[in-house]
Amino acid sequence: MKTLLEGYRRFRANGWPEQRRLLESLARDGQRPKALVVACVDSRVDPAMIFDAAPGEMLTVRNVANLVPPYAPDVAYHGTSAALEFGVRVLKVTNILVMGHGLCGGVRSLLEGAPEEARDFVAPWMQMAEAARPRALACGTPEERQRRCELEVVKISLANLMTFPWIAERVAAGELALDGAWFDIHSGELMVLGADGKFAPPEPAQ
Repeated sequence: MKTLLEGYRRFRANGWPEQRRLLESLARDGQRPKALVVACVDSRVDPAMIFDAAPGEMLTVRNVANLVPPYAPDVAYHGTSAALEFGVRVLKVTNILVMGHGLCGGVRSLLEGAPEEARDFVAPWMQMAEAARPRALACGTPEERQRRCELEVVKISLANLMTFPWIAERVAAGELALDGAWFDIHSGELMVLGADGKFAPPEPAQ
């Protein structure tokens, strides 16, 4: 808590004066983000930092391994699905980005088995991405298997997004775009999923 409060004090001294007008306008007029990013809970992968986003520019949904579960409106708890419903149906975002990343611990637990301390929730959660496992195990080295699995998990989440009827309807109407990306912690580079199913650097800015 001490470290968090030190950060808060820096924010009040430096960040708040710089962002005050923006934050006050967001408080007064409400938020109108255009994008919703599904990212991993990993502390090294901050979507706001990666995309240099200001407050109010995007919604961020973070969970282990940036997974989107299939549509399942039942009495269970669905934090990610609830966030998607709020972003798509209430705020009407026009883009959803699923962003995976290198060195993902959730993906490693899918490939190698979850640590004993993470079997109550992490292990069953990662079973959603079981289809990525055999594809990744076909690769040669452990590093190649890890990366392939991280990329496949992004594709699984994108496919699961389309099981939500109100997402599929908006995509079909051209009102919502779904995209995938992968962030390399080592290099700071972003790879974007193309129509050919491959990840590549984004096109240069025009």
